[in-house]
Parts: sequence; structure tokens; C-alpha cells
Amino acid sequence: MAPTEKTVPRSFPRIEFTGAEAGLEEFPSSGSRSYNYFTPRKARATMYEDVTVDVQPDPERHLSQGWIYGFADGKGGYPKDWTELRSSDWHLFLDPNEEWEQTIYRNNSNVVRQIQLNLENAKKAGAYRSWPAAWVTFLERHLGAWMHAEHGLGMHVFTSEQRSAPTNMINTAIAVNSAHKLRFAQDLALYNLDLSEAGIPFDGAVHRQAWHTDPVWQGVRENVERLTAIGDWAESLFAANVVFESLVGVLFRSHLVMQVSARNGDYVTPTLVGTGEHDYDRDLRYTRALFRMLTTDETHGGHNRDVLQGWLDTWVPLSVRAAHELQPIWSQPRDRVVTFADSWDGAVAGLRSLLSDLNLSEPKGLAL
Repeated sequence: MAPTEKTVPRSFPRIEFTGAEAGLEEFPSSGSRSYNYFTPRKARATMYEDVTVDVQPDPERHLSQGWIYGFADGKGGYPKDWTELRSSDWHLFLDPNEEWEQTIYRNNSNVVRQIQLNLENAKKAGAYRSWPAAWVTFLERHLGAWMHAEHGLGMHVFTSEQRSAPTNMINTAIAVNSAHKLRFAQDLALYNLDLSEAGIPFDGAVHRQAWHTDPVWQGVRENVERLTAIGDWAESLFAANVVFESLVGVLFRSHLVMQVSARNGDYVTPTLVGTGEHDYDRDLRYTRALFRMLTTDETHGGHNRDVLQGWLDTWVPLSVRAAHELQPIWSQPRDRVVTFADSWDGAVAGLRSLLSDLNLSEPKGLAL
């Protein structure tokens, strides 16, 4: 009979939780059933919040070792002194449009498909051949000139702003704003090419001459070029989206082109220009939310309102002059349904409503 073998119990390495290797056994929120490191606006975080909030590191939020990169002048990360405005917590801003990478592609793709279908149908129907000569001239000179304003804002105003704000949420919203402007400028350029090849007497190159030398456009051109030279990202955003767009952009797109196109037999242009107005509605929504947050800040609201009033005094007269220099083009279409005075009143009413919502006073130059 073989001797009985003694069985030695097997041993396994015991898991040891250490701070260096696997974190502590108990840590802040270890008993929580939520994996969010931020407080969502509602009961559950939206996809926008999950992919945007705190994606950018910040020493005031979760980044205990300080900024991990800096600039040659010694400033690190996202300096708050890149604007005169102040906030108790810049991270309180969330885009009401909830824009992030997926929405940019989805929304712009939908717009492009809509425009392409519209232009294809117009070509099949020969819609361009029935337009009055005066309306064709209006489009080649003035809608074409507006393309330069949209491109200038997208490429040299919003693109330069979108890295400068102190949070990822603000920068993402501004980046989408830039994408809107650049896409709309491209839409206008492609429309110009379509009309140039439509077999009608349309000069597809005259828009450059109008933008460079036509007296009615020099105020708008100066306004856009001055916007590109602003160093303060918040002033640039405020002067562009609150002042220029309200008094010049909406005036031209909504209160002129959208109003008179149909009376001149043109049902194509309004659908194209309407996408630009839809873009601005979305961009104004985040702009309103951002500046309202700043003007109602419990600590810095008074300072911010004073700064914004100063910016209004600087930029409103420039945009008022640009708008009034456009007045002659209201008389150029053959069939007119609105006067410049009516269009101007509508644009001013929109700005007044916006300023009231931001707790700002109407500047003196608006009454010009």
C-alpha cells in the first residue's frame, strides 16, 4: 500500500489595494452609483454634458498639479485675463444648443442636403430664366458681396476666438459658430457658380468689385475688418454676434433678401439665405446664455455690465453707419415690399430686445 501523500493547500496572491497601484478602497464618491464627476443640469447627464463638460483640464477642477503646458510669456493653459469680463465660475456655461462634434456634422449635413435638393429642382424647372434683370443684378452684386462678410466672420473672427475662452464648453460653441459661417459662405459661393452657369446674363465675378469698391459696401467691409482686429475674445464675440449681426446681418438677410425675393419671382434664394438665418438663431441662443450668465453674476455682474456698455458705445455707431450706407440697395430690386426704414426698425427692435434680456442699456448711437 502506497504511503499517503500529504496535500499542501494551494495559495493565491491576495489582492492589496494601495494608493499607488489601484487607488484607495474608500475614496470620495466610492459609494455613489453615478460615474459622473460633475453635477448634471437634470437628473441624468445628457450626451452633450458627458462629452463636453470638463474635457478640458483646469487646475480649479480636478487638475491638482497645475497646468501641464504654458506659453512663452509664462501663462499656462487658458488664461482668464484674455478678456476684461470676469466670472465666478466660467464652467457654469452650458450651450443651450448642446453642440458637440456629432451635432456639427449631422446638422450641417442636413442643411447641405436641403440646399442641394433646392438647387437641383430649380435647375430642372428653369426657375432662373424668369427673373427680372434688376433682380439678377442685385444677386450678383449684393448677395455675392455678403459672401465676403460671412467668410470674414467665420475665418478671421470666430475661428480666432474659439481657442481663447477659459472652458471647453464655450470654445466648442464658438467653434460651431465658425463652422456655420464658413459653410454659409461656401453655400453662397456655390450658388454664385450655379447662377453663372445657368444660361442667364449673370456676372459671377462682379461681387469682388462690389465688396472692394462699391460705396454701399465699404461701411460693412470696414466693420468686418475691424472685428478681425479685436484681441479680447469676449469683445470680439459680443461685437460680432450681438451688435453687427443684429444691426447689419439680420437687416440684410432677413429684412431685405428674405422679404423681396418672392416678389421678384425668386423662390430659390430665400431657402438658401434662410439657412444662414437659422444658423444665426442657434448662435444667438448660446451668445445670449453666455452674456446673460456674465451680467447676472453675483460677484462680477456690475463690472461686466460696465464693460459691455463700453463695448456697445464703441461698436454700435460703426454698425449703424454700415447699415445706413446699405440703404441705396433697398431701391434696386424691381418689386419692393419693404422700405429701408421698416427694415431698420425691425433690426433695431431685435437688438433692443436682446439688450433688455442681457440687462444692458440702449446706447446713444442706436438712435442715429
